[in-house]
This record gives sequence, structure tokens and C-alpha cells, in this order.
Amino acid sequence: MRSTIARMAALAGAGVLALGIAHATEVFDPNTRTWVPYDPGQAIRYYKQHGQVPSDFQRQVVTFRTAEKPGTIVIDANKHFLYLVLGDFKAMRYGIGVGRDGFGWAGIVRVGRKTEWPTWTPPAEMVARDPKAAKWANGMPGGVDNPLGARAMYLYEGNQDTIYRIHGTNEPWSIGLDISSGCIRMNNDDVIDLYERVPVGAKVIVLMQGAALYRGV
Repeated sequence: MRSTIARMAALAGAGVLALGIAHATEVFDPNTRTWVPYDPGQAIRYYKQHGQVPSDFQRQVVTFRTAEKPGTIVIDANKHFLYLVLGDFKAMRYGIGVGRDGFGWAGIVRVGRKTEWPTWTPPAEMVARDPKAAKWANGMPGGVDNPLGARAMYLYEGNQDTIYRIHGTNEPWSIGLDISSGCIRMNNDDVIDLYERVPVGAKVIVLMQGAALYRGV
């Protein structure tokens, strides 16, 4: 297995949350010289074999041309990358898991608050459709088994909580997949690193899935 790259580019929402279409990850198989789906089963096998996700999804500094100020977060859900703008056309890039089909979204939001080892309270819609979530309708305490992982950054539009978060995960193999209910998940080491770098109030740009490239990137 070589680098893990989703093919589609993306577009930022114009300050308003908008739904997008999720696109499954593909990986290039050098043996067959074809693009093949990178699905949950394949991701679990890779993680068990290597103890980590493919190299493209590991934290690294990359070249990143943007007009956005340092400290801005840019999320490219199609490619399953979160970029923290560093300046001088550089960014820290992290692998992420994103919303599965029907749960993608885009917009320009901000970090409204941050929490260490957050409590997970599933939204009413999730409680209604998922018996496992219903067990924790009143909140699941933070900890290693909590699906929000080690840290959470709550995304606000203006003063309103969007219900979306950037958070850790107790399923580190899932990075690089369209698997969440719209939140942006990171492995715990990465979300701790990002949490320490990003203040409350930081601008977050979530690129529209399946659209043209955002002009500032």
C-alpha cells in the first residue's frame, strides 16, 4: 500500500453551514496499479499490522499555500486532512475521519470552547437511531472508552453551537474514513497536539465536499 489519497478537491462554505456529499477514501495499489477502496475492514487490518494509520494520515508539516492567517484551521474532508496554518506557506497536517454519506457539511465556524477528556452526550437524533447511544442519553463520562477521546474543540457559528466537534477517538484505525456523524475525529495524540496549539476563537474552515478548490488554498 502506498500513500492514501482521496481524489477530490473541495470548497469552503461562504460563512453558512451547508451539506456536502461524502466521498469514500481510495488508496493506490502498486501491485495492480489501480485505485481501490480504503474501507473500514481494510483500515482495521492495516492498523493491526502496522500499529498506526498509513503515512499520509500521520502528523507532518507540509507546504500549504493560503491567504489565511496562522492559527486558522482548514479541513479538507475529501482528502481526510486537517491543516493548521503555520505561516510562510506551511501548515501542520493531520489525518482525520469525517462524516459518512449524508453527514458531510461545510462552512466557516470557530472554536467556541475546548474540553479535556470531554463528556459525550449524543444528540437526540443519534439516541433515536442507535441503541448504544441511547444508553448514554444523559452523558457518558470522559475516559479512554469515550468516543470523543482525549480532547474536544466545539465548533460554533457566531454564538451558536453547531453540534459539530473536532475531537479524539477510541477508534484510531478509523482515521482516513468517512465514518462519523459529521464531527471531525483525530487520533488522541494528534488532537492533544492541536488542542495545545489552537485557542478558543480560532477560525475553522470546513471545505465543501466534491466542489472546486477554495480560493485561499
